[in-house]
Amino acid sequence: MTEPPLSITLDRSSPVPLYFQVAQELEHRIQNGAMPAGTRLENEVLLAGRLGLSRPTLRRAIEYLVDRGLLVRKRGVGTQVVRPRVRRPVELSSLYDDLRQAGQNPRTEVLRLSVEPPPDAVATSLEVAPGTEVYVLERLRYAGEEPLALMHNYLPVDLVPLTEEALTEQSLYKLLRTAGVTLKVASQSIGARGATAAEARMLGESRGAPLLTMQRTAYDDVGRVVEVGSHVYRASRYTFELTLTG
Repeated sequence: MTEPPLSITLDRSSPVPLYFQVAQELEHRIQNGAMPAGTRLENEVLLAGRLGLSRPTLRRAIEYLVDRGLLVRKRGVGTQVVRPRVRRPVELSSLYDDLRQAGQNPRTEVLRLSVEPPPDAVATSLEVAPGTEVYVLERLRYAGEEPLALMHNYLPVDLVPLTEEALTEQSLYKLLRTAGVTLKVASQSIGARGATAAEARMLGESRGAPLLTMQRTAYDDVGRVVEVGSHVYRASRYTFELTLTG
């Protein structure tokens, strides 16, 4: 699939660099589906000439989108649109709600919902005595038809009544908020590792494929631990975004 000749209106009097204007317009078209995955961009020389840009300026715009995971260069094929990754801000929010707001059509498969004592390390994080029964959840989260994340969560049983049906239809955090729990702050760490055979099978990856990991302990407005989570995400389809200030 080759993109028809691009027509991009550039504001040459704007302080916004020309390469960034081109990159923003292409990103918009990719994100809204006007340039679906598999679309090939035309030759850089021809495209730069038609847009009235130098080749280095156009190349910088393309490299920006390659770095963001929206374009890929393939030998013998050229520059091609790839399926955008799910980009999630690092904040106290639900993956389900983030996906829905991004138009990614989230779906949840509940793999396990039980009430049992957690591992001692989890009990310590939940600030409950060893042997205390808690909710133990395992869920597979989809973005559209693709598996995206495998999530394990532990919660005190007195916070909210949980059912497979409710967890399938709503986010865990929405269920907590509906039950009157005010999520306030969380301690979170992010890492990476290779997929186990079981994780690879569920996530549609190969064994050892890179996964992003997230460990989270969330607290309510009175300082009570309300959730301990351990999630893994497909690195090929998912990124965390952070805003840094100086």
